[in-house]
Amino acid sequence: MEAKAVAKFIRVSPRKTRLVAQNVKGKPVEEALNILRFTPKKPAKILSKVLFSAVSNAEQMPGVDVDSLIVDNIIVNEGPTWKRIQPRAMGRAYRIRKRTSHITVVVKEM
Repeated sequence: MEAKAVAKFIRVSPRKTRLVAQNVKGKPVEEALNILRFTPKKPAKILSKVLFSAVSNAEQMPGVDVDSLIVDNIIVNEGPTWKRIQPRAMGRAYRIRKRTSHITVVVKEM
């Protein structure tokens, strides 16, 4: 059985989030949570929350053993980009792109 959790419009770059997500894909849930706990990057905390939510969703299904769950897939898609302007010298303006992410975590039984 599969269970998933989705977090949308998360204020972190998708490229940076994918780097952290590669470390836990295919691992058992307990090991994945330990890896994320000791990863010193902003996306690690966000991914651990989404992973914990997916595990909680799996608990609601009848006959699912939470200890045998593995991280089946982590999908990090690009969300909308916030566009901001930073004033520069001689009347110019630079565009700042603040990127967002849509994160989907799928867990399944071994």
